[in-house]
Amino acid sequence: MLAALGSSGSLISRHPHHTLDGLSSFSSSTSFKNSHPPSFLSLQRKASSRRPTWASKLASSGAAGSSIDQEESSKATTDDEDAPRQIKRSADWRAARTYKESGVTFEGRIEGCNNGGLLIRFFSLLGFLPYPLLSPTHSCKDPQNAIQDIAKELVGSSLAVKVIEANEEDKKLIFSEKDAVWSKYSGQVKVGSVFDGRVGSIEDYGAFVYLRFSDGCYYLTGLVHVSEVSWDLVQDVRDFLTEGDQVKVKVIHIDREKSRITLSIKQLQEDPLLETLDKVIPLEGQSTSDAVDMSSNINTEALPGLESICKELVQEDGITDVRLGRQGLEKRVVSQDLELWLSNVPAKDKQFTLLARAGRQVQEVYLTTLLDQEGIKKAVQRVLGRVP
Repeated sequence: MLAALGSSGSLISRHPHHTLDGLSSFSSSTSFKNSHPPSFLSLQRKASSRRPTWASKLASSGAAGSSIDQEESSKATTDDEDAPRQIKRSADWRAARTYKESGVTFEGRIEGCNNGGLLIRFFSLLGFLPYPLLSPTHSCKDPQNAIQDIAKELVGSSLAVKVIEANEEDKKLIFSEKDAVWSKYSGQVKVGSVFDGRVGSIEDYGAFVYLRFSDGCYYLTGLVHVSEVSWDLVQDVRDFLTEGDQVKVKVIHIDREKSRITLSIKQLQEDPLLETLDKVIPLEGQSTSDAVDMSSNINTEALPGLESICKELVQEDGITDVRLGRQGLEKRVVSQDLELWLSNVPAKDKQFTLLARAGRQVQEVYLTTLLDQEGIKKAVQRVLGRVP
């Protein structure tokens, strides 16, 4: 079977064009011996030229009928020849659907490529693998070349792929290499794992990073959300990352059903959320750290919105008192919005401290509570859900 891809990437089958052989035009010629007199020849020609109209039509009709019979006969022969091919194609479509449903990997030969992807042989069928569904291995090996140029070098080789669409009616047979490498390598990825990575495409919501495995190849891709790029306020990911950058990333979530990996860059840096409060706001009499600039002129009033939160906190079971503490100014802006952070210091003598941050301002909030750290966290989450 021959197959070609339409402009939309859909697989369109084309049957071979068959030439109808054996059709020939019939002509008769009359030969005469030289001994026949000229008058006889002349009469013979005249008689032929005066053939009745009905006779000519009959002869013409007979020739046409003969031609039609031959065409029908040739068509029947073509159909007979095409029947086994059609049976084979139908069987291969069934096989494609089986591969899709089972998720089994198929080793397909790359027959060609175009601007949109690779043409993959699947028995008698020809399928399509879009470039976005290729493993990042190929582009990372030769990052200076366009994917179309890399694809030309792959023609003739084999690729482990999975069938992700098999629609015989629409003649769509789509493959994915990403799905195949996910099955093979995702088991090596765990939450908390740290990888060297290469920054791929960058979007407003984050950056895609290719993960480098022990053999030096980049098989899987994860997303660093904009909130996980830096502890600083990130308004544009492109201010922090550029395509091609080499970075270290930490795996913070894996969705195995959707084949998605969530990564973080900032969690490999010193986490201010887990710093002790004395490191953020020094105790009286201690020198200030690089993180905070303490000033006697700082407004001692509560940060905007913090009083409402404190009133709600004291309504929570297990919390008996809420008081505001010291304030300071940080060197950097972590968030413009008011945020409450938990100290990593456990409650002691029923006392626990929260840290409120907004812009560069930071303030301590003292709780008197019987709750443990997890209980305090849930209480704070409930309060933040109630306070606008």
